[in-house]
Amino acid sequence: MKMTQAAIDKVLELMLTQKDPIPLGLRVSVQGGGCSGFQYRMQFIEKENDKLALDKEFLFRDKNNQELKVLVDQASILYLKNCEIDYVETLESAGFKFNNPDTTSTCGCGSSFSA
Repeated sequence: MKMTQAAIDKVLELMLTQKDPIPLGLRVSVQGGGCSGFQYRMQFIEKENDKLALDKEFLFRDKNNQELKVLVDQASILYLKNCEIDYVETLESAGFKFNNPDTTSTCGCGSSFSA
């Protein structure tokens, strides 16, 4: 799994806006649902014990060398292994975009897919 610099910077920016305590990192997962069968999910890690024993941990750094810890559960890593998470801002919208070459189709909103 990869994250663009824009995505790393945005997640770290959002983490700093959270109420005490500041989150320890980010969990990215894939769950059943959405219009195409699976959907991506992102949520902040609040406590050290939010890490599951079999989670894969990724470490990314922003342009100021600040570290971002990202956890992915064992089942989700199968769907995210070649995925790149980006953050895109346009005149019409802003948000995280999952660029996943392993999907067979995605929905119009880009938040759900089939594999």
